[in-house]
Amino acid sequence: MNDTAVHVRGLRRVFAGRAVLDGLDLTIARGEFVALLGASGSGKTTLLRILGALDRTDGGTVLVPGVRTIVFQEPRLVPSKKVLANTVVAMPRGAATRETGLRALREVGLAAHADAWPGTLSGGEAQRVALARALVRRPELLLLDEPFAALDALTRLKMQDLVGELCRRHRPAVLLVTHDVDEAVRLADRVAVLRDGHLVTDETVGIAHPRDPAHPAFAALRRRLLGDLGVHQQPERHVLTHAEPDTEHEPDAGPDVRAKPPSPPHAHEPDREARVPEAHEPTGATLS
Repeated sequence: MNDTAVHVRGLRRVFAGRAVLDGLDLTIARGEFVALLGASGSGKTTLLRILGALDRTDGGTVLVPGVRTIVFQEPRLVPSKKVLANTVVAMPRGAATRETGLRALREVGLAAHADAWPGTLSGGEAQRVALARALVRRPELLLLDEPFAALDALTRLKMQDLVGELCRRHRPAVLLVTHDVDEAVRLADRVAVLRDGHLVTDETVGIAHPRDPAHPAFAALRRRLLGDLGVHQQPERHVLTHAEPDTEHEPDAGPDVRAKPPSPPHAHEPDREARVPEAHEPTGATLS
């Protein structure tokens, strides 16, 4: 596969007569980070599961590396195993494996929790264990299925930074499935949008790390991606007010002796007060 980690051509997956993936093409280079956006039910997780050999295809070609790991939305730790044992689960026992697991836990800041039980961890800590478990196997393809969705906002940002740092260090090919446009732009080398069974957008993110959401290029890409997702942002509305006249240096003109007494109101005179109008405005995957 040379420098290509993922090669997908003409991929189809049909559920109950509906083609969730319909002729999808996707290429991911080795070491490249791709984020996949799409509405719920658009087939994002289906594609990830096919790449992870957890689902079959109904047509097309899928070529992926032999070593693949997945981090799901839930940590999926084994409650009866301590943190280190969860990190190296299914790996050969021995001192070398233990040291490899501890090194992975150090990378995610959890070496001190190696002998802790999963039930004692916070949500962010448990997800860091899941990330260490995925990276300890040195995958050529890392699949991330909305791994930060269940975390609070601050923990999510910290996890995004950690994932970005570790992926740049280990250089696996990465496919991140997410609903979060900012998350996609913040982390990925490329961002794709899945709609109607195929990719309608596949755009390179040409912004240097670390990426600031206030950067004009970040904001412009966000707007384009939201538009491709069918979300159109409303322009900001400004409320205009009548400015008070500047009388700081005006001479006192004195009383207006020409003023007439006010006329009595008419019974059917319309209300002349200014109002701001209301806004109503071929079958099977080929795995290498």
